Amino acid sequence: MSTLATLVNHQIRLAARPVGLPTRDGWSFTEEPITEPQDGGVVVKTLSLSLDPAMRGWMNEGKSYIPPVGIGEVMRAGGVGKIIASKNKDFAVGDFVSGGLGVQEYLQVPADQIKRSGLVKIDLSIGTVNQWLNVLGMPGMTGYFGLMDVGQPKAGETVVVSGAAGAVGQTVGQMAKIKGCRVVGIAGGPAKCEWVVKELGFDACIDYKAGPSAVKDGLKEHCPKGVDVYFDNVGGEILDTVLTRINRSARIIICGAISQYNNTTAVQGPKNYLSLLVNRARMEGIVVFDYAPRYHLAVAEMAGYLKDGRMKSKEDVVVGLNTFPETLINLFNGSNFGKLVLQVAKE
Repeated sequence: MSTLATLVNHQIRLAARPVGLPTRDGWSFTEEPITEPQDGGVVVKTLSLSLDPAMRGWMNEGKSYIPPVGIGEVMRAGGVGKIIASKNKDFAVGDFVSGGLGVQEYLQVPADQIKRSGLVKIDLSIGTVNQWLNVLGMPGMTGYFGLMDVGQPKAGETVVVSGAAGAVGQTVGQMAKIKGCRVVGIAGGPAKCEWVVKELGFDACIDYKAGPSAVKDGLKEHCPKGVDVYFDNVGGEILDTVLTRINRSARIIICGAISQYNNTTAVQGPKNYLSLLVNRARMEGIVVFDYAPRYHLAVAEMAGYLKDGRMKSKEDVVVGLNTFPETLINLFNGSNFGKLVLQVAKE
């Protein structure tokens, strides 16, 4: 077995702020030795990392809900790992953990950074490593609290979710079905739409790639009584189109705007926002970190649904830390199918 002194930590750091899509030359590839933890510290071996659309926003300079990744810093990423050295009474060697591991092979966490890194033990008996990055991880928490706290769905209502085959979208749709709603997804391509309906149990799914009026026509067909809750992961024209179909007292959850993240021009805001006024509707943002004290409650509920088969969790796994720059792009060209996971090492 390797000792810490023989290990080398390979890391990927932000070298330049991207304009448009990030490219490989915007990253630097560094390495550093691993040392024994100080009192209260731990060393974590990264197993898998969560690749999320939010990462694109974290690369931009400017005020947001979280400080940007600094130039020269290890790229921020949530992940699952295993404790390989510990001088902290709360973590034993062999424990599996999740938290902000960063895009690197190992994370050395001093005592005063344990809380800031969000490091918590996880139970692999209730979910796999990949499920802890999907339904039981940050995307699942985003979908759960965005839908349940902000969207407040009621049985019989119509819920529409964009990015339906993605990490957040799959959780939102399945939760809405469990709560007794009619669920219509929006996704790109017939394969994703078929999976959303046949495997996840959505009532319908609209292929936004099927033509310029596909979303408009699909909403008219599949939401004849209008839209009560819209969970928005994409922004842009799709958000505008859904706003023309909302009901009185509708709730629109703004989770993300993946169609806008790599714009080199100003972000396109909603043109049809006056529909909120006419329908006395509400549009509200969701930042998952606000709900951290309640994560355990959502994990317990959805782990039960995974166990009894009412929820499924699909991941798209790419192997190799060095593939990170290209794999990240998969989020923005729509080539990933399910939650995008970067496997750094095997358990």
